[in-house]
Amino acid sequence: MYALHSVPPHSASARPQPALVAIVYANEAYPQSTFEQIVEDCRARGVRVVGVLQHPICSDTAGHCDVVLEELTTGLRTDLFEDRGPGATGCRLDVAALAEVNAQVARSLDHDPELLILNKFGKVEAEGRGLLDLVAIAVDRGIPVVIGVPIRNLEAWRTFAGDVSVEFSSEPSEVKEWLNRTFPAAVAQSPEPAAC
Repeated sequence: MYALHSVPPHSASARPQPALVAIVYANEAYPQSTFEQIVEDCRARGVRVVGVLQHPICSDTAGHCDVVLEELTTGLRTDLFEDRGPGATGCRLDVAALAEVNAQVARSLDHDPELLILNKFGKVEAEGRGLLDLVAIAVDRGIPVVIGVPIRNLEAWRTFAGDVSVEFSSEPSEVKEWLNRTFPAAVAQSPEPAAC
């Protein structure tokens, strides 16, 4: 497990608000299944979760993949990269598409969610743009945030997040323990085994 970044362990009675949870992963090894499990666990618990899931779309034999973002409230999927044709070089990020996803998630934050999930603190966020305003809105409203952070952007994340960030590896059990501590009432809703 990654060391906590200036934050003591959470407890149900006295956890700092808001909590920023960074799921730190090796560059180019996005923890897709971990994020899918978080969303599944939250929905099973009845936790009102908003944000985005990232889905890779691999369409050629060279292993080239694009990314589609799924907005969790509506299920709307948005292509994040421009198709500039074969041989195109440089960043293909569709800034307008990212802005549209940002607006969709911002609207969902108006419906009293309990958790915001963002796919990645990427290059654009490390430069102070992208989905960072969603983190600021959540912080303002006391909504915990879970976000993926590749190792290459970890120092930029630490600078941005300050002393309200906790870091975990992409091991699903670490995040599940955090969810248990953060949403104890949801855990208590699990059905009790029948008595003999």
